[in-house]
Amino acid sequence: MTEIREAPSMKAVARDLVVAVEAHELRKEFKVPDRKKGRFGRKTRVALDGVSFTLGRGETVAILGQNGSGKSTLVRLLSTLLLPDGGSAVIFGHDVVSDARAVRRLVNRVSVEASFFKKMSSAENLGYASRYYGMTAADTKDLIPEILERVGFPRDRRDEPMENLSRGMQQKVALARALLTSPVLLLLDEPTTGLDPRSKLEVQDFIREIRTNHDSTILLCTHDLAEAETLAERVGILDRGRLLALEPADDLKRRYGCGTLEEAFFSATGRAFEAEGDEDDEDDDREVFA
Repeated sequence: MTEIREAPSMKAVARDLVVAVEAHELRKEFKVPDRKKGRFGRKTRVALDGVSFTLGRGETVAILGQNGSGKSTLVRLLSTLLLPDGGSAVIFGHDVVSDARAVRRLVNRVSVEASFFKKMSSAENLGYASRYYGMTAADTKDLIPEILERVGFPRDRRDEPMENLSRGMQQKVALARALLTSPVLLLLDEPTTGLDPRSKLEVQDFIREIRTNHDSTILLCTHDLAEAETLAERVGILDRGRLLALEPADDLKRRYGCGTLEEAFFSATGRAFEAEGDEDDEDDDREVFA
């Protein structure tokens, strides 16, 4: 069982909050490929190891972790894309396994590996997504251009096929797609990866606006220390599938006697933040669906 260190002040506040997300002892394992035999063997890799935490409605929490720490696995479990091997997760009272359909109506996910119809333009992709959510052309006629503009997507490139766009520009479209329906719970998995500094600031400002104007709950998984400290009320440290701490950034720094969040991360994990894990979370999809 992983002990999560929460600041006493947050425990007191949590009693007054409506619970948006409650994860209890979440566990996920993936089979490890046997390269000699060309198939999966008996060995497994633990991606999440007894992760427990609670998010209050309207709260923004950032989870820091290196590649391979389990961040993307956590997002996929909460968005019903993966089934846990142990533990449970409840989104606004709905279990992610037994009531997955209800959870999907409440959640929008932005991931660094977002997929699109590559031959279609950004506007066409957003139009298609809006129909999936039951929105009409009249609903999105003005909304789609507005959202694209506010995430910093160039007006003169909205009719270009997605395959012609850079990864950073595609990431802006992914964020715009998630924000079409003003999600109750927004799961952000490296949302600003690949963006230039100006675009990153624009996206961060928009994330704040969504939370303020729509009372959205936000779980931000990132390896950007400044982004986590700027956007989140609490910051968690996820290392090798274990959630080591979850509390306000200033409390984390005080707990570990550090002046910066990076130093606190090193004190908690024993590893420099820049170093990558043995395996990247993106391997998870290949392991699950192979």
